[in-house]
Amino acid sequence: MARGTLFLVVGPSGAGKDTLIAGARAALEPGGRHVFPRRAITRPAAAGGEGHEAVSPEAFAAREAGGGFFATWNAHGLAYGLPACISAALEAGSHVVVNVSRTILADVSRRVSPTVAIEVTAPPEIRARRLADRAREDEADAARRLVREGAPFPDGIPVRRVVNDGPPEDGIARFIDALAETDA
Repeated sequence: MARGTLFLVVGPSGAGKDTLIAGARAALEPGGRHVFPRRAITRPAAAGGEGHEAVSPEAFAAREAGGGFFATWNAHGLAYGLPACISAALEAGSHVVVNVSRTILADVSRRVSPTVAIEVTAPPEIRARRLADRAREDEADAARRLVREGAPFPDGIPVRRVVNDGPPEDGIARFIDALAETDA
């Protein structure tokens, strides 16, 4: 079987990445070739948003030191980690879909081929409303997320863009289409 593709999902806070990933997981994961590993985050499980693995900063550091992560990064005062099992899933031919920071795109794309970035976008007013609705950040944190610029895409990594500006089912369909493109 051919090696799987690593799909690295990026985009600004409030663009709806978690919603699109959850919808694609429900549609594609059962019996399919796509897998959607959960991220470990030093954020309480009750914080809302994606279904992540909540870990303490100490447990995260120990796991990282022991090689338990495929990739890690820090953002918004939190540590994020992708599970080490991603390598085996790719080798077995599964397509892996994960939400990441743009800051790791260059490093991961140098280590893994094929890799495709999927950029999820939405207009600022929609993102502001979504951030307010999720109530995970205070107003100042939400405002900082809205003005934060994403790092540029590294050379050589294909980028597919998904505009998520309507009902969730429309965004999920566009996202699934981006995962289904055969040039990966």
